[in-house]
Amino acid sequence: MGTISDIVYPPVCLGCGEITGTHGGLCGDCWSRLKAIEKPVCDVLGTPFPYDAGEGVLCADAIADPPPFAKARSAVIYDDVARSIVHRLKYSDRSDLAAVMARWMARAGGDAIGAADAILPVPLHRRRLLRRRYNQSAELARALSRRTGLTYLPAALLRTRATRQQVGLGTKARAGNVRGAFTVPEARRSQVAGQSLLLVDDVYTTGATVKSATRALLQAGAGAVYVLTFARVAPGPL
Repeated sequence: MGTISDIVYPPVCLGCGEITGTHGGLCGDCWSRLKAIEKPVCDVLGTPFPYDAGEGVLCADAIADPPPFAKARSAVIYDDVARSIVHRLKYSDRSDLAAVMARWMARAGGDAIGAADAILPVPLHRRRLLRRRYNQSAELARALSRRTGLTYLPAALLRTRATRQQVGLGTKARAGNVRGAFTVPEARRSQVAGQSLLLVDDVYTTGATVKSATRALLQAGAGAVYVLTFARVAPGPL
């Protein structure tokens, strides 16, 4: 028998919105289509490999263009189901999804979480934050902080320049769009100096945003930066 809250707020699939048996889950169809990222993956970029080449192996992109962060990990491939979940969190005031997404992220990012001292989100510029009312990356970082016990640093990194939406931009344009867009305020530098930091975002596409944010943290004295996102765009056919 369901509870009164189930009648008022019936349990629905996080992906498609259909009625399900429990809160915080997926229907059978969405679950079968969601692509979780499992090992083996590139040790640095977290890109999934089609076969196990051994521990510590790097993908071609990590070798050709080493990122400034130490490791990046993601929970799922950014497909139709993952996109629906992200959009519900980002645009539909479904901040309750953050706790469920954080659970999947914690499972995928165990090595990055284990190496970190504190956690912080990729920030929005204040004008975009006013329009959207909340930062989806901050919701994920806050939920991960509760789950992992890592210190939450919501104000350690600022986006000081209003940038264009990254959607629709190519790789070079994305990098140029966010270059120099982040800074660590002088009053917050003691929070990041010498620390290993876990930087949280919703989706990893080309990595331009988290690379720019990482450089700002390293320039402020961070010891290392690890990246954890809910989803990542597939690099090619899996």
